[in-house]
Amino acid sequence: MLLHAFYNFEGSGDVLLVRLGSGTTSVIETVGDLVVLKDGQKTIGYNLLNASKHFDKLGNGKIEITPDFVEKLNNILKSNGLEEVSSDFNDHFIVGKVVECELHPDSDHLHVCQVDKGYEQVQIVCGAKNIAKDQLVVVAEENAVMPSGLIIKPSKLRGQPSAGMICSSIELNLLDIPYEGILVLDENLYSVGENFYKRYGELNV
Repeated sequence: MLLHAFYNFEGSGDVLLVRLGSGTTSVIETVGDLVVLKDGQKTIGYNLLNASKHFDKLGNGKIEITPDFVEKLNNILKSNGLEEVSSDFNDHFIVGKVVECELHPDSDHLHVCQVDKGYEQVQIVCGAKNIAKDQLVVVAEENAVMPSGLIIKPSKLRGQPSAGMICSSIELNLLDIPYEGILVLDENLYSVGENFYKRYGELNV
C-alpha cells in the first residue's frame, strides 16, 4: 500500500495529513479526530486532527514512515472502527547512475537518459542543464512521494517515456545543499541501488 504523511503546524495547524494514494476527494466523513477522505467508496486518505496528542516529535514536512508510525496510526484507526493500513517501508528514492545521456529529439533543452538503478535500467527524461553521462544521481522511482506531495508516475515528455525523476537538492528539500541543477553524488560516498535518504542520513548524523 502506498502510504505517506505530512505535518506542517505553521501552514496547516495541528493536523497530520495521511495519503493512501491518488484520487479526487468526493466524500468526507468525520470519526473522532479523524477526517476520512474518500474517492467514491475508496478511502484515499485521512486528516488526523490534534495530531500532537497522538504522535510525539512529528517535525515539519514529510514524515518518515516507520513500523512504529504505522503501528500508532493503526491503533488510532482500529479504535475508531476503521480499516488498518500497511507499508512496504520503501520510499522509492534510490541512487542511480546515468549510463547514457542524449539530447531529446524534439527539444533543445531536454535530455533522454538511461539510468542504472542496480536492479534494472530505465529511461528518464531530464531538463537539468548539468545532467551528464556517468553521474551518480538521486532517482525518484514510481510511487515516490516528493516533499511537495507530488506522487511520481510514469509519463511521456515530448513523446519520450520517462520512468521516474532525477532530482535536485531543492526537490529533495535538502536546503543545506546549494542548488546547481540535479544533485550529483560523490561516488566515494554513494553506491548504485542503495536507498538515498538512508545513506544521506548515515553520512549526516
